[in-house]
Amino acid sequence: MVSEWQFEVPTAGSKRLPPDGRYMEALSSQGYGFETAIADLVDNSIDAGAENVVIHFLRDGDELVSLVIVDDGKGMDEDELDVAMTVGGRRGYSKRSLGMFGTGLKSASLSHANSVTVVSRTKRTRPAGRRWLMEHAKHGFECDIIDPYFAQDFVDFYQGRPISFQGTIVRWDGVKDFPNHGGGGQTDRYLHRTVNKLGLHLGLHLHRFLARDNFHITISIQDVRTGVEYSNYGVESLDPFGYPVSGDPAYPSTFTALVPSVGPVELAAHIWPPRSSLDEYKAFGAVVEREGFYFYRNDRLVQAGGWNKFRQPEQHLALARVAVDLPDDPDGKVFRLTVKKEGVQASPEFVDALDTAADDQGNTFAEYLGNAERVYREARKRAGVERKAVVPPGRGIDPQVRQVIEEELPVLAQEEPLQFRWQKLSNEKFFEIDQESHVLLLNQRYRAALLGGRSGSLNDAPMVKSLMYLLMQDAFQRERMGSRLKDNIELWQSVLVAAARAELDRVAD
Repeated sequence: MVSEWQFEVPTAGSKRLPPDGRYMEALSSQGYGFETAIADLVDNSIDAGAENVVIHFLRDGDELVSLVIVDDGKGMDEDELDVAMTVGGRRGYSKRSLGMFGTGLKSASLSHANSVTVVSRTKRTRPAGRRWLMEHAKHGFECDIIDPYFAQDFVDFYQGRPISFQGTIVRWDGVKDFPNHGGGGQTDRYLHRTVNKLGLHLGLHLHRFLARDNFHITISIQDVRTGVEYSNYGVESLDPFGYPVSGDPAYPSTFTALVPSVGPVELAAHIWPPRSSLDEYKAFGAVVEREGFYFYRNDRLVQAGGWNKFRQPEQHLALARVAVDLPDDPDGKVFRLTVKKEGVQASPEFVDALDTAADDQGNTFAEYLGNAERVYREARKRAGVERKAVVPPGRGIDPQVRQVIEEELPVLAQEEPLQFRWQKLSNEKFFEIDQESHVLLLNQRYRAALLGGRSGSLNDAPMVKSLMYLLMQDAFQRERMGSRLKDNIELWQSVLVAAARAELDRVAD
């Protein structure tokens, strides 16, 4: 029993405890999103001085086989490659590097693929390669050495695309996110959706680099058997502060928060123009997720929106965005970046400093928030329309549709979200209303016809569900339905059943 508190814990020696082979499995289950994982690899290319990065989807007919990220950076020799492929390997990051922890390449890759191969060459060394195969990695951290002739052929394959004298290739095989079966246009739909989302993510988080004349990212799709290149998509900068005219002529304005541990932190406060349709405003996240702080580390956007416990998000602050370049804080006393570089944990010290933050005119940060709210409310009033509040959209409604609903309509925060679910119903019903559970049931019998033969998913049939969501607002906002509403529901039921049966007849023909 300790008789009195000891400030130092005494030790009696040390013991080496190497990681279990399952550590690699744990590393691969970090929960990297697909776009975040790719962005982490592009970070490495930027650190290597690359001017061109190509993200290459390779297909064999209808089957996607590999994903490759190629750059024309300075490359790595064998010793540097060993460090890069070592779990937790530290390669002497500079203050301007985007890498930090020595795990990004491995954990980002193995979160999404069964193997990751890296081949690289410098101006002075021949190509060399290493591969982590998950099955080998689990049993003793065995990293494969790539045959030097294959490494040379692989570099030659990407000669001029964009490798010239030097560069690095990262290859994913056994990509878990790829469709299992590509028939019926499944691969094309996957690529269309994925390339679009990836382009938006990279365009946003790396927008400062993409705005420069000497840095480019291309997303390419090629058939490995025929050599046919399906498309080349140039990723464009998506500046979250790229509005043509400010929503308030007094902004942007720079506020200074005095944070004792790191010194003054500058907050570049902006107010977007109301009702903007630009991708820079609307293309990512729900409306309340896009307001707040945009933290940058060495020009990489590492958090897009959110108030970091300073306040709760609300629709009236939808136009408020604040750019913050993170100060030098190596010990993470005030700002701690997540391993996946998709968020910042800010200490109470920063949050407290916001209360006294002011610009050079003596205006406070709180006054800025008030002005952002005023601009939003005045724009709503000028529109002359006070839209009726709606039950929030829930599971079963496509995220893009939910985003627009939340932007365009006031939401009843106290109400449970309205969910959609397919279920077997009698043939005379297109839908049923479960008021108690806030669920709108759709008839499973008509699902395939409405989807045109496509396979179903949680958020399928967005057009039908969106229309049903708007029609059924009164039904889910009232405890009891009046005779007029009941009559309307019977009318809608009859018309929708007739339309669904017509779709079935078309499919049968």
